Amino acid sequence: MPLLTIRLPRDATLTAAVQQLGLAVSDVDVAYGLVALDPARDLYALRVTDAIAARLAAADGAGIAVFADPRIEPSAE
Repeated sequence: MPLLTIRLPRDATLTAAVQQLGLAVSDVDVAYGLVALDPARDLYALRVTDAIAARLAAADGAGIAVFADPRIEPSAE
């Protein structure tokens, strides 16, 4: 699932993020949740489905940045 960053009001919740973005709960990774990246700048991270990331990335001026979220794990060597 892609990872996006979004600015939300201080102490935002996952429910508030879903509502602000006009998403369904099934569009987000609920287990990952809403992560505060920079509380001083009200910047949060949220994992969403590929389709939602594409839609939000195409939205001009939404203040949302979409990033790949590759799985990182130790090598089997």
